[in-house]
Amino acid sequence: MYSVQRVYDYQGQQPAILTNRLWPRGVRKDKLNGVQWCKTISPSTSLRQWFHQYRQQRYKEFCRRYRLELQQPEQLQQLDNIRQLHHQYGQLALLTASKDIAHSHVPVLLVALQQ
Repeated sequence: MYSVQRVYDYQGQQPAILTNRLWPRGVRKDKLNGVQWCKTISPSTSLRQWFHQYRQQRYKEFCRRYRLELQQPEQLQQLDNIRQLHHQYGQLALLTASKDIAHSHVPVLLVALQQ
């Protein structure tokens, strides 16, 4: 089972992966000791910046573009790596700094991981 948490709420009780391209503001690296940082699985810098300006109006198109990015060979390899960690641990938390998780890259990532 995958769970989703804001990185600021993570207490270290289960294996986790940070899914943001940028390190979360105000989070010390020692707080996430043992957490893998898979920044390449997050949306590209250009897509993230495009989406950031008009989140509400662009979310549907953002999801479409991010799904296309996840079909690239490097991202497919990262998806396989995350699936292997999930299989190894039985559960895995996907961490994000996003305030609005429901309208972030994480729901798209979850769907891709479950395919």
